[in-house]
Amino acid sequence: MCGIVGLFLKNKALEPELGSMLSTMIGTMCDRGPDSAGFAVYGSGDQAHVKLTVRSAKTGYNFEGLAKRLSNAIGKPVTAETHDTHGVLIVPEASEQAARDAIEKIGDGAKVVGSGIRMELYKEVGRPDAVAARFHLETMSGTHGIGHTRMATESAVTTEGAHPFSTGRDQCLVHNGSLSNHNALRRKLVRQGLKFETENDTEVAAGYLTWRMREGDSLSDALKHSLKDLDGFYTFVVGTEDGFGVLRDPIACKHAVLAETDDYVAFGTEYRALAGLPGIDKARVWEAEPATVYFWERH
Repeated sequence: MCGIVGLFLKNKALEPELGSMLSTMIGTMCDRGPDSAGFAVYGSGDQAHVKLTVRSAKTGYNFEGLAKRLSNAIGKPVTAETHDTHGVLIVPEASEQAARDAIEKIGDGAKVVGSGIRMELYKEVGRPDAVAARFHLETMSGTHGIGHTRMATESAVTTEGAHPFSTGRDQCLVHNGSLSNHNALRRKLVRQGLKFETENDTEVAAGYLTWRMREGDSLSDALKHSLKDLDGFYTFVVGTEDGFGVLRDPIACKHAVLAETDDYVAFGTEYRALAGLPGIDKARVWEAEPATVYFWERH
């Protein structure tokens, strides 16, 4: 019953409007997932630095102070931008692992929820429209983004259980459905060196795609392999640094609607999530086919 949205902009002039458009789409999906929400936005960045999105459960956490402690720990400059319960730390690319190790060693409850050259990731418990407003999604710009509204059915309502899940740099996944073999697959992936923070089946799916791409798959190939290796029913929307992909399982019992114009490609669990987009009356609109990988990327 969860809601998924995604937006990929082909028209650069629309990039300042990405957050506003995505926020409206998420708000429309409130009734499909009223307990928590999250989104990932792919904005500006440079290859010399990595953005670590860090979350703290503590009210008023001092992310600027954390940046100073990390600068001292790794011997490199680290800056921070605070967004409510999340902070985006800008770390030299070569020092990402050292910064992660330092955050864990500091041990004051701050956790990395995503990393990327361009990706920032935010999620919290609450009504999706309130979560989007809390992080001022409407002010964010970028080339593409994905979002999720959650109705928890198999695990507790927590921020840790909210989507998106990120298990690789500039990679994240949102999911509507349920996987039946996630426990066995989790054990296999742990043996391959992956780490998981929750018991959520979606985190396993994200980890699976990360592992496949680490082994040399393109995202398209990783999604195709998932059709054989993942049991259950699902619609996935995946974000990468350069684009986003969509996949429905072979049975395709979870809704998936796509729309494309000269300016954008949009995804929604239901058409009403797309209805407010500019030019939607002229868009090509279709239902995603079962067991078919769709992917768009920047050139």
